Amino acid sequence: MSAPGASPEHGETEAGLRILRLPGAIRYGSFRRLRVLAYSTDPRRNTRWLLIAVTRYSERFADSPHVTRKRFGQHFLCDEEIISRIVQAIDPRPGQHLVEIGPGDGAITLPILRKAGKLTVIELDRDLVPRIRARCADVGEVEIINADVLSVDLGQLSHAGEKLRVVGNLPYNISSPILFHCIDHLDAIADMHFMLQREVVDRMAAAPGSKVYGRLSVMLQLACRVEPLLAVPPRAFRPPPKVDSAVVRLTPLPLEQRPVEQLGLITRLVRAAFGQRRKTLSNSLDGLASADDLRAVDIDPGARAEQLAPPSYVRLAEFLARRPSP
Repeated sequence: MSAPGASPEHGETEAGLRILRLPGAIRYGSFRRLRVLAYSTDPRRNTRWLLIAVTRYSERFADSPHVTRKRFGQHFLCDEEIISRIVQAIDPRPGQHLVEIGPGDGAITLPILRKAGKLTVIELDRDLVPRIRARCADVGEVEIINADVLSVDLGQLSHAGEKLRVVGNLPYNISSPILFHCIDHLDAIADMHFMLQREVVDRMAAAPGSKVYGRLSVMLQLACRVEPLLAVPPRAFRPPPKVDSAVVRLTPLPLEQRPVEQLGLITRLVRAAFGQRRKTLSNSLDGLASADDLRAVDIDPGARAEQLAPPSYVRLAEFLARRPSP
């Protein structure tokens, strides 16, 4: 069986199997595509031929270029100096449980693995899984989870009370959901180092009153210490993104400093306030808090969402939780 439009050349092996010499773009495709394009002159040897195809393909796979996929938001880091600085900032060590989200071509994966000896990676693109396994084979022990990180219970990866050190070059199109997913599992995390769009890092670290201060700023700063570490230009990636990037460190605050008890109410207040950020708080929080409620905790009802520091939202939520129901 041959693939329409492939126009492959072919030859005979010593075992009588027909070999396809595929165009480069197809040769670097997935195992699934390779099976479809391969065929045997002897149906009884079809299984053997498929095994040969996978074996020969995997020998080249680790060093062949991967075609990046736009739907996965793939931009692979390739600047050695930037890679070195990131790994130095992470400072991985043996005995630590490191988890990498989106290892891609392994730019960060391999140097981390060399230093730590063991690593768990979460990768959605199934075509990258054999590449990662092949490249890490002689470097250290790697556990590969082929899944969407949003479906992975990070708490289940932590064993015997050990804390996870989470790293990753996050896809820019879903970076905020991934950040909030990590916050939901904060009790299992020691720290996080992420590559993100520069604009997102600016929002994460923004102070009240800033134009980029928003829901992400409040919720992350209530949970973590946010430290922007270094800027990364587009030329450091393959293919280059259209935006600047940055690396940020997130260190969870001690449990006693996090507003865990009223987190649900705080989340609703922050979402409502910034959902209509041009409105005054008395209007945007209508149905959740009255003007009198705001005054009771020293918040001006005429203020807007970006004027309130994170502790103000905590103070309001705690007051509303204590307030008798009408």
